[in-house]
Amino acid sequence: MLVAWSAVSRYSLSAVGRDRPGIVAAVTGALADHGCNLQDSTMATLQGQFAMVLIVSAPDDVDSAAIEADLDTVAQRLDLVVALRALHEDGAPSSSAPGGASDPGTSGSAWMIAVHGADRPGIVHAITAALADAGGNIVDLATHLVGPPSDPVYTLAIRATLPRGSTDRSLDPLLQAADAFGVHCTVHSDDADVL
Repeated sequence: MLVAWSAVSRYSLSAVGRDRPGIVAAVTGALADHGCNLQDSTMATLQGQFAMVLIVSAPDDVDSAAIEADLDTVAQRLDLVVALRALHEDGAPSSSAPGGASDPGTSGSAWMIAVHGADRPGIVHAITAALADAGGNIVDLATHLVGPPSDPVYTLAIRATLPRGSTDRSLDPLLQAADAFGVHCTVHSDDADVL
Protein backbone atom coordinates (compact mmCIF):
# COMPACT_ATOMS: atom_id res chain seq x y z
CA MET A 1 0.00 0.00 0.00
CA LEU A 2 1.38 3.44 -0.91
CA VAL A 3 0.92 6.20 1.63
CA ALA A 4 0.61 9.80 0.44
CA TRP A 5 3.30 12.04 1.92
CA SER A 6 0.70 14.48 3.29
CA ALA A 7 -0.99 11.68 5.23
CA VAL A 8 1.97 10.56 7.33
CA SER A 9 3.65 11.27 10.62
CA ARG A 10 7.41 10.93 10.92
CA TYR A 11 9.51 9.48 13.73
CA SER A 12 13.12 8.90 14.59
CA LEU A 13 13.85 5.51 16.07
CA SER A 14 17.05 4.30 17.69
CA ALA A 15 17.82 0.80 18.92
CA VAL A 16 21.00 -0.47 20.60
CA GLY A 17 21.93 -3.84 22.04
CA ARG A 18 24.23 -6.82 21.91
CA ASP A 19 24.61 -7.94 18.29
CA ARG A 20 22.65 -11.05 17.36
CA PRO A 21 20.79 -12.34 14.31
CA GLY A 22 17.27 -11.05 13.75
CA ILE A 23 17.40 -7.54 15.27
CA VAL A 24 16.73 -5.71 12.00
CA ALA A 25 14.02 -8.18 11.01
CA ALA A 26 12.25 -7.87 14.37
CA VAL A 27 12.35 -4.07 14.55
CA THR A 28 11.33 -3.53 10.94
CA GLY A 29 8.64 -6.20 11.27
CA ALA A 30 7.03 -4.31 14.16
CA LEU A 31 7.12 -1.15 12.05
CA ALA A 32 5.75 -2.84 8.93
CA ASP A 33 2.83 -4.23 10.94
CA HIS A 34 1.71 -0.62 11.42
CA GLY A 35 2.20 0.40 7.78
CA CYS A 36 5.40 2.30 8.56
CA ASN A 37 7.96 3.03 5.87
CA LEU A 38 11.73 3.39 6.41
CA GLN A 39 12.90 6.63 4.80
CA ASP A 40 16.51 6.82 6.00
CA SER A 41 18.59 4.47 8.09
CA THR A 42 22.06 3.75 9.33
CA MET A 43 23.12 0.60 11.14
CA ALA A 44 26.44 -0.60 12.48
CA THR A 45 28.05 -3.17 14.72
CA LEU A 46 30.64 -1.68 17.07
CA GLN A 47 32.66 -4.07 19.23
CA GLY A 48 29.80 -6.52 19.53
CA GLN A 49 27.07 -3.91 20.01
CA PHE A 50 24.52 -3.32 17.25
CA ALA A 51 23.06 0.15 16.76
CA MET A 52 20.49 1.45 14.34
CA VAL A 53 18.95 4.85 13.72
CA LEU A 54 15.92 5.10 11.45
CA ILE A 55 13.68 7.83 10.11
CA VAL A 56 10.25 6.28 9.73
CA SER A 57 6.98 7.50 8.26
CA ALA A 58 3.65 6.16 9.50
CA PRO A 59 0.07 6.76 8.36
CA ASP A 60 -1.53 9.56 10.38
CA ASP A 61 -4.20 7.23 11.72
CA VAL A 62 -1.60 4.97 13.38
CA ASP A 63 -1.35 5.45 17.14
CA SER A 64 2.28 6.03 18.14
CA ALA A 65 1.55 4.32 21.48
CA ALA A 66 0.69 1.13 19.57
CA ILE A 67 3.97 1.32 17.65
CA GLU A 68 5.87 1.87 20.91
CA ALA A 69 4.12 -1.08 22.56
CA ASP A 70 5.12 -3.44 19.75
CA LEU A 71 8.68 -2.07 19.75
CA ASP A 72 8.81 -2.56 23.52
CA THR A 73 7.93 -6.23 23.05
CA VAL A 74 10.80 -6.57 20.55
CA ALA A 75 13.14 -4.67 22.87
CA GLN A 76 12.37 -6.96 25.81
CA ARG A 77 12.78 -10.11 23.71
CA LEU A 78 16.13 -9.02 22.25
CA ASP A 79 17.40 -6.97 25.21
CA LEU A 80 17.51 -3.71 23.26
CA VAL A 81 17.23 -0.09 24.29
CA VAL A 82 14.72 1.42 21.86
CA ALA A 83 13.59 5.03 21.62
CA LEU A 84 10.88 6.41 19.33
CA ARG A 85 10.48 10.17 18.96
CA ALA A 86 8.02 12.16 16.86
CA LEU A 87 9.58 14.55 14.35
CA HIS A 88 8.02 17.99 14.12
CA GLU A 89 6.69 18.79 10.69
CA ASP A 90 6.58 22.36 9.44
CA GLY A 91 6.22 21.64 5.74
CA ALA A 92 9.94 22.06 5.07
CA PRO A 93 13.00 19.90 5.55
CA SER A 94 14.84 20.31 8.81
CA SER A 95 17.73 22.75 8.71
CA SER A 96 20.76 20.88 9.94
CA ALA A 97 23.38 21.70 7.36
CA PRO A 98 25.05 25.01 6.67
CA GLY A 99 22.96 27.21 4.42
CA GLY A 100 19.70 25.91 5.89
CA ALA A 101 19.28 22.73 3.86
CA SER A 102 19.32 19.17 5.07
CA ASP A 103 20.94 17.86 1.89
CA PRO A 104 24.68 18.47 1.92
CA GLY A 105 24.66 18.71 -1.84
CA THR A 106 22.50 21.85 -1.73
CA SER A 107 24.17 23.70 1.10
CA GLY A 108 27.72 24.26 0.01
CA SER A 109 30.56 21.88 -0.61
CA ALA A 110 30.94 18.31 0.61
CA TRP A 111 34.28 17.17 2.02
CA MET A 112 35.88 13.93 3.19
CA ILE A 113 38.20 14.02 6.18
CA ALA A 114 40.34 11.03 7.13
CA VAL A 115 42.42 10.78 10.29
CA HIS A 116 44.61 7.92 11.47
CA GLY A 117 47.29 7.38 14.06
CA ALA A 118 47.95 6.20 17.60
CA ASP A 119 44.81 6.00 19.72
CA ARG A 120 44.47 8.83 22.26
CA PRO A 121 41.50 10.32 24.11
CA GLY A 122 40.24 13.58 22.60
CA ILE A 123 40.97 13.04 18.89
CA VAL A 124 37.33 13.17 17.81
CA HIS A 125 36.65 16.23 19.94
CA ALA A 126 39.66 18.13 18.60
CA ILE A 127 38.88 17.39 14.95
CA THR A 128 35.13 18.01 15.19
CA ALA A 129 35.62 21.22 17.19
CA ALA A 130 37.97 22.55 14.50
CA LEU A 131 35.43 21.51 11.87
CA ALA A 132 32.61 23.31 13.70
CA ASP A 133 34.77 26.43 14.00
CA ALA A 134 35.17 26.33 10.20
CA GLY A 135 31.36 26.29 9.83
CA GLY A 136 31.30 22.59 8.95
CA ASN A 137 28.40 20.24 9.51
CA ILE A 138 29.00 16.51 9.98
CA VAL A 139 26.91 14.33 7.68
CA ASP A 140 28.55 10.99 8.52
CA LEU A 141 31.26 9.98 10.99
CA ALA A 142 32.83 6.61 11.72
CA THR A 143 35.72 5.56 13.93
CA HIS A 144 37.50 2.23 14.23
CA LEU A 145 40.44 0.67 16.03
CA VAL A 146 42.39 -1.48 13.59
CA GLY A 147 45.50 -3.60 13.87
CA PRO A 148 46.74 -5.78 16.71
CA PRO A 149 45.51 -5.03 20.24
CA SER A 150 49.10 -4.42 21.33
CA ASP A 151 49.54 -1.61 18.78
CA PRO A 152 46.13 -0.40 17.55
CA VAL A 153 45.67 2.36 14.99
CA TYR A 154 42.74 4.74 15.42
CA THR A 155 40.89 5.73 12.26
CA LEU A 156 38.32 8.49 11.90
CA ALA A 157 36.37 9.16 8.70
CA ILE A 158 34.08 12.16 8.38
CA ARG A 159 31.86 13.34 5.55
CA ALA A 160 30.98 16.97 6.14
CA THR A 161 29.64 20.05 4.42
CA LEU A 162 31.22 23.48 4.51
CA PRO A 163 29.66 26.82 3.63
CA ARG A 164 29.70 27.83 -0.03
CA GLY A 165 33.04 29.22 -1.10
CA SER A 166 35.07 27.09 1.30
CA THR A 167 38.33 25.60 0.07
CA ASP A 168 40.75 23.04 1.39
CA ARG A 169 42.50 25.96 3.12
CA SER A 170 39.33 26.37 5.20
CA LEU A 171 40.19 23.05 6.80
CA ASP A 172 43.77 23.96 7.79
CA PRO A 173 42.69 24.13 11.47
CA LEU A 174 41.79 20.42 11.28
CA LEU A 175 45.28 19.63 10.04
CA GLN A 176 46.72 21.67 12.90
CA ALA A 177 44.50 19.90 15.45
CA ALA A 178 45.55 16.50 14.06
CA ASP A 179 49.20 17.51 14.18
CA ALA A 180 48.83 18.52 17.83
CA PHE A 181 47.61 14.97 18.56
CA GLY A 182 50.36 13.35 16.50
CA VAL A 183 47.90 11.83 14.01
CA HIS A 184 47.74 12.16 10.23
CA CYS A 185 44.82 14.02 8.61
CA THR A 186 43.84 14.36 4.95
CA VAL A 187 40.98 16.38 3.49
CA HIS A 188 39.56 16.36 -0.01
CA SER A 189 36.44 17.42 -1.85
CA ASP A 190 33.75 14.73 -1.84
CA ASP A 191 32.78 14.06 -5.42
CA ALA A 192 30.69 11.00 -4.57
CA ASP A 193 28.79 9.34 -7.37
CA VAL A 194 25.03 9.70 -7.13
CA LEU A 195 22.91 6.61 -7.82
